[in-house]
Amino acid sequence: MNRRRRWQYGAAILAVIWGCTTAADDELPDGQAAGDSGRATARPGIDRLIAEGVGPLAGLRVGLITNHTGMTADGSRSTIDVLHEHPDVELVALFSPEHGIRGAVEAGEHVASGRDERTGLPIHSLYGETRAPTEAMLEGLDALVFDIQDIGTRYYTYVWTMAHALEAAARDDKLFVVLDRPNPIGGDIVQGNVLDSAFASFVGLYPVPMRHGLTVGELARYINVVHEIGARLHVVPVMDWRRSQWIDQTAMVWRAPSPNMPTLESAAHYPGTCLFEGTNVSVGRGTDAAFQQIGAPWLDAEGVIERLRALELPGVELEAVTFTPRNPGDGKYADTEVNGIRYTVTDRATYDPARTAIATLVAIRELHGDALEFRVGHFDRLSGTDAVRKGILAGQSMAEITASWDEQLAAFVERRTPHLIYE
Repeated sequence: MNRRRRWQYGAAILAVIWGCTTAADDELPDGQAAGDSGRATARPGIDRLIAEGVGPLAGLRVGLITNHTGMTADGSRSTIDVLHEHPDVELVALFSPEHGIRGAVEAGEHVASGRDERTGLPIHSLYGETRAPTEAMLEGLDALVFDIQDIGTRYYTYVWTMAHALEAAARDDKLFVVLDRPNPIGGDIVQGNVLDSAFASFVGLYPVPMRHGLTVGELARYINVVHEIGARLHVVPVMDWRRSQWIDQTAMVWRAPSPNMPTLESAAHYPGTCLFEGTNVSVGRGTDAAFQQIGAPWLDAEGVIERLRALELPGVELEAVTFTPRNPGDGKYADTEVNGIRYTVTDRATYDPARTAIATLVAIRELHGDALEFRVGHFDRLSGTDAVRKGILAGQSMAEITASWDEQLAAFVERRTPHLIYE
């Protein structure tokens, strides 16, 4: 198998039977399969819920886990307002993830509980003293509803907030409803390694790949069964979405889900470039292209790019750039011009950001030695293993470090198939 062919195989495990094996609680009216039209008209679960008469939530006292991304497809109304104003639903509490209910809090900063100015509802923080709803928070509720736009990458805390809430719902026998949304970078490609449970954390709670190819609803179904959470789960599917569609191929409005995820291009690179968060290399926080570029004052960008081009990395263009982080949330190189590498996707079908990031780390280590520093605990949590870091330090190649990935991905794809909703 030649080099390019190996990369393409690793970039996408495509030989999967995408059967629509939807469970009874997720069946669609008149036998319609979710996403069967193929038109660019996808609408999120909140639109479907309202169109079909609030279904499982009718007459219930509801708590809503959401943020600024919980909006109708056209971006005109928030899920908070929709449910609060609906005569058949009693919305009594809100729950906030990382970055806050409005999505403006920097990564890692605690989010305070409070009260929603518009509705007067209490807001319980799930990114402060607790990251899971307590029994006191759920007292008097019949159901928890989750409506947040994810970005399809393991190390993004919104889905693990959902997982903790799912566990709490099972503990207290509450209905758990996911108002589903498309995976913005598509659902037909899985990439990276599968998390080793020994490295489970809030940036990777259950063993899934770096790029898992699931919607939040599918991920909820997967962990609820495979990891035996046993919650009463109901997923309200996206209307008219196919797995291969990225969010810009739908009619939905992109809203930056966190301060440093400004565009879909950033989300496309995040399954790889986020690994640099565990190093002394900037990911472009404090610029308008966070996670689309990496850099450091000491980086020989042209030298690294030369090594990467020799690998014939598919689907990505590499460019040497300079940038100056302003008030970066990670504190890296504030107001300092750094030498960087800018990544641009040229072919979504073949680009593998996870392997590209490993190749970049290997090249930086080869050129700069100990100038590349690891924040060991954080890097290993993001990697979901210590094998990646140890392999880089031992001088292994990208191919050697990722040698087990294809087998891991194939096993994951097989496990997840019964829990998929969309064709």
